[in-house]
Amino acid sequence: MDGASYQRFPKIKIREMKDDYVKFELRETDASMANALRRVMLVEVPTIAIDLVEIEVNSSVLNDEFISHRLGLIPLTSERAMNMRFSRDCDACDGDGQCEFCSVEFHLRAKCMTDQTLDVTSKDLISSDHTVVPVDFSDSAGFDSSEQRGIIIVKLRRGQELRLRAIARKGIGKDHAKWSPAATVTFMYEPEILINEDLMESLTLDEKRSFVESSPTKVFDINPHTHQVTVVDAEAYTYDEEVLKKAESMGKPGLVEICPKEDSFIFTVESTGVIKASQLVLNAIDILKRKLDAVRLSEDTVEADDQFGELGAHMRGG
Repeated sequence: MDGASYQRFPKIKIREMKDDYVKFELRETDASMANALRRVMLVEVPTIAIDLVEIEVNSSVLNDEFISHRLGLIPLTSERAMNMRFSRDCDACDGDGQCEFCSVEFHLRAKCMTDQTLDVTSKDLISSDHTVVPVDFSDSAGFDSSEQRGIIIVKLRRGQELRLRAIARKGIGKDHAKWSPAATVTFMYEPEILINEDLMESLTLDEKRSFVESSPTKVFDINPHTHQVTVVDAEAYTYDEEVLKKAESMGKPGLVEICPKEDSFIFTVESTGVIKASQLVLNAIDILKRKLDAVRLSEDTVEADDQFGELGAHMRGG
């Protein structure tokens, strides 16, 4: 319809939030926007990861490529990633790592001098930038610092040595999984469950118990006093349709009606630790807004070309 506006104003409500986990509701939007946000969080929020390794000495049992691959997968704190430049776009260096705008340099020097096996871990990586260091999982895992010394890179025996220089750069998960800031991002439609009270009251208590137990998850329960079937956790429903099949087998189709709310989604986000889960969501929203602005600018450009014809294209160098 001419002049109709389809503009929406999505709303977010935080349900649970920790450093590496956040659960929130996204309302008043559609599945395309929810899925776009999910994909941006997975592969388009930039982080920092080791991308170039120069090995000086390696007498360990692992070859150079194996160690380089392990180094690349070590998560690095990436709070400043959004303000860094991509190395391919940096005009202040030649990509050798000596640049504060697009890279961070790491050094590792380890040699085993005793008969006891030496664990070389992420704690042994020395960073040129104190804000970009290997993620410390010792607190979240509940280990004492003496017991948990970081992610093991290689083990050395007496006389074995490892010396290397590594360059960490900004990147996104679309280029390589090592730059993905999210361990997992999922969303589901918020279910709306309606019980037909008249049909439910026609069931015996045993039939009600059988109906409640047919759900693989704890969605329904029976009130011990009134013996009424109630919804205790609608979000536990996994759209398996088991209760619907049970109702039909009991000869009571329509006993319960379950439908997803088309404009309401429940997100679960787990971070790898490189940035806080809440910051991951905020960064993803910022990137998505930029993408939508770019699309809108592109549409404006096309409209200008339609209005001004060859002149508009010529002015843009077309």
